[in-house]
Amino acid sequence: MKFGGTSVANADAIGRAVAIVREHHENGEKIAVVVSAQSGVTDTIIRMADDLAKAMNRDRILPYIQSLEEQHLTTLKGVAPDTYEEVATVIRHHLETLSNFLHAVYHLRELTPRSRDYISVFGERLSAPIVSAALRHKGVPSVVLDGCEAGILTTAVHSDAIALPGCADRIKHRVEPLMKDSVPVIMGFMGCTEDGIITTLGRSGSDYTASIIGNALDVDEIWIWTDVDGIMTTDPRLVSSARVIPSISYIEVMELSYFGAKVMHSRSVEPAMQKNIPIWVKNTFHPHIPGTCIIKSQHTESRVVKAITYINRVAAINITGASMIGRPGVAKTIFSGLSGADVNVMMISQGSSEANISLIVEESQAQTALNALRTLIDRCMVREITANTDVCAVAVVGAGMTGALGTAGRTFTALGKAGINVMMISQGSSEVNISFVVSQKDGPEAVRILHDEFMLSEVADES
Repeated sequence: MKFGGTSVANADAIGRAVAIVREHHENGEKIAVVVSAQSGVTDTIIRMADDLAKAMNRDRILPYIQSLEEQHLTTLKGVAPDTYEEVATVIRHHLETLSNFLHAVYHLRELTPRSRDYISVFGERLSAPIVSAALRHKGVPSVVLDGCEAGILTTAVHSDAIALPGCADRIKHRVEPLMKDSVPVIMGFMGCTEDGIITTLGRSGSDYTASIIGNALDVDEIWIWTDVDGIMTTDPRLVSSARVIPSISYIEVMELSYFGAKVMHSRSVEPAMQKNIPIWVKNTFHPHIPGTCIIKSQHTESRVVKAITYINRVAAINITGASMIGRPGVAKTIFSGLSGADVNVMMISQGSSEANISLIVEESQAQTALNALRTLIDRCMVREITANTDVCAVAVVGAGMTGALGTAGRTFTALGKAGINVMMISQGSSEVNISFVVSQKDGPEAVRILHDEFMLSEVADES
């Protein structure tokens, strides 16, 4: 079971989480728990460190550390008053270490990727001992492990590390024996290299931790406890009638995640996918609601499309020129240049005439992409390269689209009737995703139209 930031945000939230774990523990189930930092804590720690590296006034460090201390000790007192002094000592020790590192960043005027990772995990170092103490207070034996102690070995890529394939045996050896008579509480988001250097696991890092642990222990299920009732057909802020999807395949979740939906990151799904372990996404605040089950099968209901999502902070890079036609190596040069500048390409579309290639990148990387591709003009390989940031990408996702006729036709006919111009189209090779680009102002309306077109607010027949 993984509990996210809102699920451990305060004493009431931790109380709910502990009640869930206790119920299953008393039913004889063996459980490992992964926890995130309290909601918002990691962001404020990173922001503080970034500001100090830019010579922000160091007088802000002490008030900030004191605010973290008050927040966490208030939570601790509410969930584990019997061991308050013991656990408070641990929390104060971590805060003292964090304070020392923040002062070092200020004096050095430098925040290296390695230092940033080390500082970023203090939120988990503060929350995990509180959750473990709360379990013990309710009669559930518990111990605390950081990611390195749990055996998660990673690559040395800071802020975006990947678990090494060989660490499964190490995790099993360290964590499984603890589960015989206790509930280990493992700090999410962090691991370490083989040399013991702290690393972080990137976006949805705690979900990734849970999936890595689940894979290594060959668990029956992985449960992701969050603050939503499950994975939804679209963002309920755009469509009030959006509903929870009862079950969805690994590949569909990966496609939704890639296109901005706030679900498990594709990297978090892969370890579970390797062992065909079901992942449940459930709401800590509504534990009686079944949630969404992520499974291998791609055909669990009759509908063709499962969900609609979109990203509004993207840019369209358009590369044009008749000299591109029939000229070998143009695409290689384009993607090599972008790769060398660490620009991630999200979508690709090429005209049949070969005179135009369009790419979608994150809006924040638009200028970097343009700079990386200037050499194409200098070498007369293309005529013009432009960037348009007034766009958004929409994705229609569903495993039922594989082999189904007319999905693309319904999609673009519905948009055409609504007067929405489609600027670029790309269909993934997985055949579970049709994605396209429209102007930024048309994005929300496109989502609403397609949600209605495919009747996603209605419950589908199970197949």
